[in-house]
Amino acid sequence: MVSRLRALLALLLAFAMIAAACGGSDDSDDAGADDGGEETAAEETAEEEPEEEPEDAAEVNNDEGDSAAVDGDPVAGGTLVIGSTQVPRHLNGTVQSGYATAVPGTQLNASPLLFDEEWNPQPYLAESWEVAEDGLSVTLNLVQNAVFHDGEAITSEDVKFSIETAQANHPFKPMFAPVTTVDTPDDFTAVINLSQPHPAILLAMSPGLLPIIPEHIFNDGQEMATHPRNSEDFIGSGPFKLVEYNPESIIRMERFDDFFIDGRPYLDEIIMEITPDPATIVLGLENASTHLSSTLPPPDIARLQDNADLVTTSDGHEAIGQVQWLEFNLADPILGIKEVRQAIAYAIDREFVADVIELGLTNPASTGIAPQSPFHSTSAETYDLNIERAKELLAEAGYAEGDIELNIDYIPPAQIALAEYVVQALEEIGINVSLNTSPDFPTWATRVSGSEHQMTINNVWNWGDPVIGVHRTYLSENRVGVIWTNNTGYENAEVDALLAKAGQTFDNAERVDLYGQFQDIVADEVPIVFLTNPPFWQVFQPEVQNPPTGIWGQMSPMHETWLAGQ
Repeated sequence: MVSRLRALLALLLAFAMIAAACGGSDDSDDAGADDGGEETAAEETAEEEPEEEPEDAAEVNNDEGDSAAVDGDPVAGGTLVIGSTQVPRHLNGTVQSGYATAVPGTQLNASPLLFDEEWNPQPYLAESWEVAEDGLSVTLNLVQNAVFHDGEAITSEDVKFSIETAQANHPFKPMFAPVTTVDTPDDFTAVINLSQPHPAILLAMSPGLLPIIPEHIFNDGQEMATHPRNSEDFIGSGPFKLVEYNPESIIRMERFDDFFIDGRPYLDEIIMEITPDPATIVLGLENASTHLSSTLPPPDIARLQDNADLVTTSDGHEAIGQVQWLEFNLADPILGIKEVRQAIAYAIDREFVADVIELGLTNPASTGIAPQSPFHSTSAETYDLNIERAKELLAEAGYAEGDIELNIDYIPPAQIALAEYVVQALEEIGINVSLNTSPDFPTWATRVSGSEHQMTINNVWNWGDPVIGVHRTYLSENRVGVIWTNNTGYENAEVDALLAKAGQTFDNAERVDLYGQFQDIVADEVPIVFLTNPPFWQVFQPEVQNPPTGIWGQMSPMHETWLAGQ
């Protein structure tokens, strides 16, 4: 108990240091903020007291997404100001994953499909589509009046080029791995041929995953990852065009008058104000100079929930599926022992992490598939806090109290609270842990991807379908020395087979069963201790209508968003 109180005091002090959202994230743009680096961290009114204590943090002190709805038709005009801590490397989402690129990128580029709140595909650049009965091809029928921002027509050749570019360059290799060829029988038909059925193929054509970029700009022989047009004089296909870009301070996007959806977008302009200081965004929200933000740390969300003049909601971003976890390097001789990993799992109090460290704004995690996913298992072992069982397991592994010394890597300052907690928690079962602070995200990523660590705090996103965001962490063949791949060194032939089978069937019930078996095996072997599922909390002004609260949140085009009172 004394150790737990010391931990609480240390954590409360650590809150003052938090300058980014919860933990390092699965976001290849970010240098350590929240889904963070390769990718980074989604619901009742604040005025209403629930009759019973809700179990889900997403239901606590949360304004309904439609609580700011205004009667009347949408009004054109106005400038939407977004406050963000996310610094993009560039704007080309075919070669770069992550929130920092996807939020502006989905305004600047259109994708073949959109997805509604029930996860159903909807028309966008593709007015219709057809999946072959054998699952080995997808035919896209494109709208015929779409043009890029330079006036050039958007054709099937651009779709083909974009898919091939993503296949060759995007860090999510399973996303388009089954694509063999893309046929273009005419300017407005693209046929995507597959080597095997691919149940994630439609979701992979979402705004943040497959922006359609102009072949006539980018197919010039230059390396796509470093192409100068990724950020300079950017030509897109979306509802807004780029007019100003300084990734460390501002991204200004103006309405594209020739957008292929008539009368859209409603807004004249979107300005993203980028700052490393969340306090600046909080002040902007409080004085109404900022309309919208989703990259704030828990203390600021807790503060803004009490502001009756703002809407604070965890609606949206459900497809991201953040999972925050303690990750092991299984090559380490101590952590390579399953009983040691299980003992550590039993020593971690996930309820404490969610309720105290993260101020009740996250939910305890139980598996590597987020609970918003239809493939999440509720039956896998969760390792509820059990200090005595943890000590028994260490004894079974041949270790007495005080025998084990470990270190834990983390990205400061965002992850210090969690790292400090792990130190205190493992002390209670006789494991001594030292903090190994990386000076920045690249240093942390290099250490973790190069297996130079023992344990680390990590935040990884599901990205909608397990094929896209879950498989990469566990597949034996995906140990490629890049962050957010199989960095634990986990290897299990049965898991490989289950994931391969689940990634090739459209039968939803079969996929549920296969992913359930996968989660049971991972729970037993514990390459990772799952901590929390952080929702993506958004805060916005009441005049923001049709806010981005769909499954991709702000990684969706805001062509339907408008401002009341214009």
